[in-house]
Amino acid sequence: MSGFERMWALDGVENFRDFGGYPAASGRRVRSGRLYRSAHHAGASDRDLERIDALGLHVLVDLRRPSERARNPNRQGPGFGGRVIDNDEGDKPLDDFHSHILTSDHSVESMRDFMREYYRHAPFEPRHIDLYRRYFAALADADGPVLIHCAAGKDRTGLLAALTHRLLGVGEDDTIADYLLTNDHARFERRAPLFAAWVQDLTGRTPSQEAVFAGMGVEAEYLHLAIDAIEARYGSVDSYLELALGVDAALKAGIEARLLE
Repeated sequence: MSGFERMWALDGVENFRDFGGYPAASGRRVRSGRLYRSAHHAGASDRDLERIDALGLHVLVDLRRPSERARNPNRQGPGFGGRVIDNDEGDKPLDDFHSHILTSDHSVESMRDFMREYYRHAPFEPRHIDLYRRYFAALADADGPVLIHCAAGKDRTGLLAALTHRLLGVGEDDTIADYLLTNDHARFERRAPLFAAWVQDLTGRTPSQEAVFAGMGVEAEYLHLAIDAIEARYGSVDSYLELALGVDAALKAGIEARLLE
């Protein structure tokens, strides 16, 4: 763990961090420097790209829809030689959050209600299942770091990171603590005017700062709702990982061999 850096302060890539390094089952530990998560890389500076290239990423999983990727295409450094996992399934003219902003009252509770409903359904979205399956298969084969990201790096990415922790035997407290690292209030203060301006442009109404922060952040409740929904449908997270995402005993063993020390 010498020199371990969990949170990265990059110029144009938000919410970039190492989600390894946690204690795992049987007295082992998730390797650091192997699992990364972030927001999209469209705004990456040249200096950011140099730092990311230095990781030697083997796999980059882009959880965004095609329209999101077209709107904010990732920048990649000249040293990037990894495999990109994405898909073109389930695209919409307006994503669900965009539609919510157009029709909601922009209150704090309306933001939270949207997120609650989102997390109840996110584990079962066909496009998520496809991407999550391919990600877990890649974890057993990638002889180097893997990075997962969506648009903000908080919800689709947060759920996938939490499922990875569950598979590796990371404790619930550490999983939740890692998930909540998204709530960087200095970043919220910096980004809130952009979020508020986006809402104003769409609707002609300016949300309160509290509502903006609710829309930008995550709460432990959301992750619990996703896990509860998984357990209600599949009986357990382990069954979901196996039956929905293809993580059988052999694949799990291969992932553990790559990621646990």
